[in-house]
Amino acid sequence: MTIHEFLKILDAEPLIPFDDSVEIKRAFTSNMMSEVLTLQDSDVALLTTLNNPQVIRTVEMLGLVCICFVSGKFPPEETVNLARSKNIPIVCTSLCLFEASGRLYEVGMRGGRQRE
Repeated sequence: MTIHEFLKILDAEPLIPFDDSVEIKRAFTSNMMSEVLTLQDSDVALLTTLNNPQVIRTVEMLGLVCICFVSGKFPPEETVNLARSKNIPIVCTSLCLFEASGRLYEVGMRGGRQRE
């Protein structure tokens, strides 16, 4: 799925300009970065309500595709600036985590794989 399709499905808006060629193949939802660190795939969009700089650092470390802040959460300027400097797309939606995940699942997106 392209990032444009992702935005449309989630009624989301981008906070940072992104590369139009970005492909999202899986999604993962969590507010615990220790859980996110168990991912083995990198073609993943992270959906979360946690909007501090640690989210950016975790996504950067794993090479994930983008971050979607849900439930109308907008990250502070410090977080946006860090994401911009790392070229990590950030999008925001007013949908709750459950509904955003459900919409993605409904169109065929599956979850990121975790290490066992």
